[in-house]
Amino acid sequence: METVARDSSAGASLIVSSKKKDVHSRETGTGTGTDGGGAGESRMKRLFGFELSDVSSWQKFVCLLNRPTDPASLGVFRFLFGMLMVVDIPQERGLSYLDYKYLDGMVVCRFPLFNFLQPLPLDWMYLVYVIMLLGALGIMLGCFYRLACLMFISTYWYVFFLDKTTWNNHSYLYGLIGFQLTFMDANRYWSIDGLRNAKKRNAHVPLWNYTVLRTQIFIVYFIAGIKKLDFDWIEGYSMHYLANHWLFDPFKLVFSEEMTSVLVVHGGGLVLDLTAGYLLFFDATRPVAMVFVSYFHCMNSQLFSIGMFAYTMLATSLLFCYPDWPRHFFSKFPACLSGALPTVMPAPQHSPSCVYPESESSEAATLTKPTKLSRRHRLGALFTVLYITEQFFMPYSHFITQGYNNLTNGLYGYSWDMMVHSRSHQHVKITYRDGVTGDIGYLNPGVFTHSRRWKDHGDMLKQYASCLSHQLKNYNISEPEIYFDIWVSINERFQQRIFDPRLDIVKADWSPFRPNPWLMPLLVDLSPWRKKFQEIEDTLDNQTEVVFIADFPGLHLENFVSEDLGNTSLQVLQGELSVEIVEEGKNYTIKEGEKMQLPAGEYHKAYTVSPGPSCFMYIYVNTTEMALEQNLTRLYELQERVRNGTETEPLPPELQPILNGTGTDVNVTDPVLKAFLRRQRKIEEIQKRRNATIVDRFTRFTIKKYYLLRRSFLMTAIALRNLVVGRPPLEQLAQEVAYANMKAPEEPGSSEAVRKDDSDHTEL
Repeated sequence: METVARDSSAGASLIVSSKKKDVHSRETGTGTGTDGGGAGESRMKRLFGFELSDVSSWQKFVCLLNRPTDPASLGVFRFLFGMLMVVDIPQERGLSYLDYKYLDGMVVCRFPLFNFLQPLPLDWMYLVYVIMLLGALGIMLGCFYRLACLMFISTYWYVFFLDKTTWNNHSYLYGLIGFQLTFMDANRYWSIDGLRNAKKRNAHVPLWNYTVLRTQIFIVYFIAGIKKLDFDWIEGYSMHYLANHWLFDPFKLVFSEEMTSVLVVHGGGLVLDLTAGYLLFFDATRPVAMVFVSYFHCMNSQLFSIGMFAYTMLATSLLFCYPDWPRHFFSKFPACLSGALPTVMPAPQHSPSCVYPESESSEAATLTKPTKLSRRHRLGALFTVLYITEQFFMPYSHFITQGYNNLTNGLYGYSWDMMVHSRSHQHVKITYRDGVTGDIGYLNPGVFTHSRRWKDHGDMLKQYASCLSHQLKNYNISEPEIYFDIWVSINERFQQRIFDPRLDIVKADWSPFRPNPWLMPLLVDLSPWRKKFQEIEDTLDNQTEVVFIADFPGLHLENFVSEDLGNTSLQVLQGELSVEIVEEGKNYTIKEGEKMQLPAGEYHKAYTVSPGPSCFMYIYVNTTEMALEQNLTRLYELQERVRNGTETEPLPPELQPILNGTGTDVNVTDPVLKAFLRRQRKIEEIQKRRNATIVDRFTRFTIKKYYLLRRSFLMTAIALRNLVVGRPPLEQLAQEVAYANMKAPEEPGSSEAVRKDDSDHTEL
């Protein structure tokens, strides 16, 4: 005999079978539909899991959000998220290289969200990371869960706000999920807290726990898709370089590289982001969505250096399945493993966090007791409404934080404009001026900082200028003035200035709530030139390079033509220029369609004298590189002739290394031969890595992670020891750090240059 207790208000059906069927709870409020739908249910109930009457009043809405739901899926997600954060903290959060970033006494410019935020002494920063790591471990195990969440999010957001240069969308998402979990009952399944407290073990959780997480992931996908409706993305300019990656080789069997970029990279990314949230929601489309979403995130894990983000998003996909899916999944494992796996039986027990309505069935009434709405239930519903509203508002709140709006809007992170903008910098110049003597000098871009992202953000540029001004006073520069001349191309456009080079940024006005007055506008009117760029580049040979420049009226570009660059010319595409050859002291006016040769080894200044912006291009040949390539080609041909026996002349002793000298121990003084051997080693290493077996790849991956975790553990142990008993003598400390820095022995033929050239792109 089978007893079924169905409670439409709770959105769950409890099935207890004497025929040994699975005991499970189906929560229908996720758009799960037809699986448990009775004949009397409406179409809305089958599709969305609730009736329209369930949201007809605030009281009914609170009951809906607090109806009892199986905790299994939430508990598994809690475990996976905590585990991924445990792995993430030594890597992307930076525990493994914390001393390089926060070494005591290091002169460095930092970029916190609020200027009063400063890092603690190094040993205390390690303690902060230990607390964060213990918090993530507590979340994973469900041990002292609420305290673990507080430990994680308090330290995580402190580290996050401490350095804007590391901000990205997924780091922001981790903090949001940690914040959400703090208010949820995610320790009601597969947790140590459940083992310690029988009332928490396998207890129902309110529906809003799932609602908040699912809506958050829907927002990540959908808003990212909305941001990709930008013309640059649709036309294929944002991530144009991705089509070169080997992952897209199968698509290039059907499409050209250009069509692969437009249709697969950009078109596919747009469609997936816009539809993924919807497709995951409904039963009929969820299997297809899981396939495409999983494929998408697995590709991203190979395309970009984004740490645990791809795996975190894979874990969030499981939240859209029925909440009891872990019970069905783990029930298929052998019984001998049941002790180590999440529980399958019995059905979830009553929980005061949920609202249980009166049941029409007397048998069902014995299973659950009706509950009244309490402040706890109302607060849960209120939190859900306010949080979801805030998350929909934040990506479009840039009209408030106008000072952070640069050539792309807003504080990078909460906008969900993932990969919409790509940038390349052609020219960065930092000029300082002594405010008393008037002496002028130049600084190496990036001096006193580890980051490169200050070049793109006005708020960071202001912080950097203030820091440089302070540091220059230590070099007898009085009242320093700092000027930046930064040229950037956004999404394959002209290289153009991003900030006004005439303003002293130290004294320049900046406010987070007012538009940045020294931000130069993006020359979107010149965007159609991008198609002409390709046409021009197609007419050039392989030795000729071209750089496209656009400048504003009244400004000028000071440039130096290296002696390596022969046959350098400047051609005006639009507007009018006055070109000054500094050494000659002469000015030449060139108009649209005209060009002039530029002397090598000399400075020149290109003044924009037309009423509107000028557009011009440099065309040049790197004669030194071309000569090197010709010499390398001769060596390749000689090597080939010797190996196949067609070379009649004996090989000179000084050229013997081209046959057997690819090892690092070969002593070569000739620069051309050095370049040849270096390139040979690079080619061999790339081929070796690409042809490596799965075992070789896994071994290399494991060794790399071992030494990363080893250094994290040892440096943390040293710091905690220092806090407890004090620092040892400097000599002993140096020996301990040297031991922690031990690395795996490099394989023959490997080189750092190869690893850099073969590295993935990073999300900026």
